Amino acid sequence: MKKIILSLTVIGILFSCGKTKKEESISKIEIEEGVKEKFIPVHDTVIENAVIYEANIRQYSEEGTFNAFTKDIPVLKDLGVKVLWIMPIYPISTTKSKGSLGSYYAVSDYTKVNPEFGTIEDFRVLVKTAHDNGIYVILDWVANHTGWDHVWLKEHPEYYTKDKEGNITHTVDTDWTDVADLNYDNQQMREQMIQDMSYWIKEEGVDGFRCDVAGMVPVDFWENAVAELEKIKPVFMLAEGWEPELLENAFDMGYGWDTHHKMNDIAKGKANVAEWDKRMEQIDSMYAKDDILMNFTSNHDENSWNGTVKERMGDAKEVLAALSYLAPGMPLIYSGQEYDMDKRLLFFDKDTISKEKGVFFPLYKKLGKLKNTNPALHGGKNAASYKRVKTSDDTKILAFAREKENNKVVFIANLTKEKVNFILDDTKEEAYIDYFSEKRVHLKTGKGLELNPWKYLILIKE
Repeated sequence: MKKIILSLTVIGILFSCGKTKKEESISKIEIEEGVKEKFIPVHDTVIENAVIYEANIRQYSEEGTFNAFTKDIPVLKDLGVKVLWIMPIYPISTTKSKGSLGSYYAVSDYTKVNPEFGTIEDFRVLVKTAHDNGIYVILDWVANHTGWDHVWLKEHPEYYTKDKEGNITHTVDTDWTDVADLNYDNQQMREQMIQDMSYWIKEEGVDGFRCDVAGMVPVDFWENAVAELEKIKPVFMLAEGWEPELLENAFDMGYGWDTHHKMNDIAKGKANVAEWDKRMEQIDSMYAKDDILMNFTSNHDENSWNGTVKERMGDAKEVLAALSYLAPGMPLIYSGQEYDMDKRLLFFDKDTISKEKGVFFPLYKKLGKLKNTNPALHGGKNAASYKRVKTSDDTKILAFAREKENNKVVFIANLTKEKVNFILDDTKEEAYIDYFSEKRVHLKTGKGLELNPWKYLILIKE
């Protein structure tokens, strides 16, 4: 059968972690005529327009299993998901555990799966199904601590942090009493940790890691770990952390925590659009151009401990979800958000998500399609530009344009609980299509607009 050879270099720089590129890893894609494109290791071009989904396997379904989740992977593809972050799947320690089932983050064995979720064979089917649907899989990695049942506590107590009396202790200044803190002064522990991470990349085909409390683990460990993982294949690394140094040579993406907090404050009337502008300026000054931040209105921590999206954001929840897609970065969907979930999921006990489509499923589908297909929303290492569009009321109206490769998208939103009439300032006269109504809209300096509370426009340049 005839083969077509496509060079990746014509579509983008090959993807690898941090600032190092392993261009020799993938030089070509081979496609057989009549056969779908071969799934290749993660690369920059895919990440530019990706949506990430956080999978809470325990709570996603009544069964709480890999198999139950795997059946819905094609649904996630329909939402534009290209990266699947799976919360910890490892066996959970029972010693000092919390609740009836314990925390996912109290790991008793880094290279096995929690039987609560199924078997390793079930997990392999999940990974294959994701790959077959063009979705990369990253595992939640807990490097700062282990559960109290971990074999290292008996065989290698020197791997752990100890108090003045010589007793192994949980992480200082936390209430994480169900875990034992690891001591990163121990080089042997570091080497074993990297070996365990490598197992999942080499043997189980995962595509990277979301690393728990990454800022509490030395940066040089992450840099060494990623360098070793990249010898196997290119990987995508997400840090649960905001620190710019994490993104220098180790991680590709960090948490946009301050962006998220700003969204919460705007929804509650504690901040206005001027505060959003300050946050965008802060990002420009703190991070390199090829650093990626994850945008989110919820995640497992926010949902369980700080409240549902409705509790925190109220009537602003839809416009802020749209903003998480339109702003520079990668948008996150947490399990259940696509089904308008309005409950705090239990963390240490069994719970479940009701899968009834409401407002958010079609919204995420529409936003995902735009994110996937329009270069003006690229948010990876070669992101589209972000330029504020001035209005007559910039403390209430957020308007900005994203541009790349002759594509342009304009976002205009009323981020208050009151109706606002305003005028566009210094705006080039251009024709757009309203993404939701499909009506033609002309923008120009002096054009007057009116937006009801928390309403927004997404305009695509013709």
